[in-house]
Amino acid sequence: MIRVFVVDDHEIVRRGLIGLLQAEPDIEVVGEAATARQAGGRIAATSPDVAVLDVRLPDGSGIDVCRELTERAPDVRSIMMTAYDDDDALLAAVIAGAYGYVRKDMQANGLVAAIRTVASGRRLLDPKLADRMADRMRGDSDSGSGADPRLASLGLRERQVLALIADGLTNRQIGEHLNLAEKTVKNYVSGLLRKLGLERRTQAAVFELEHRQH
Repeated sequence: MIRVFVVDDHEIVRRGLIGLLQAEPDIEVVGEAATARQAGGRIAATSPDVAVLDVRLPDGSGIDVCRELTERAPDVRSIMMTAYDDDDALLAAVIAGAYGYVRKDMQANGLVAAIRTVASGRRLLDPKLADRMADRMRGDSDSGSGADPRLASLGLRERQVLALIADGLTNRQIGEHLNLAEKTVKNYVSGLLRKLGLERRTQAAVFELEHRQH
């Protein structure tokens, strides 16, 4: 049996997902949550194989939950669900360790197949989202991945902020992590983008990730 945990703040959507999954002979829903805070403790207590996480939650993001699971419970594989086209969220989910990223308007059998795929240890992205992500990564890499001289131009705080951008954190979360005001973080982000010759946070994230690989 594939043990699944469902996180979505809309009760009707959550109940629909649970009903859909429980109808499958090889899937067992072992828990549910409506908020990021609920999800952390309940997922730890139920030890699912797969966590289906809504990207947007009232007290945070499913991506935050995914990142925490990747660090603390790597055996739990996350599938992000979203109702919106959001390339930045997709990149953040990939960086956070998500095994899959799907649209809520996909066919029901598609979600079930995604859960089975992820449970088997394979990573999966909705094909259209995967194509867009590949194009985005190629475009960002072509326009912005750089060499050490630009990286060396960054100060210590800018390096810290860049690393956290690559980890998928928002300005607010970076501020909490580094004990800085959100406005101060915004200034650091603007400064490091200017020094690196980049225009977007996504390009900065790709730049940092490529540097980590070398």
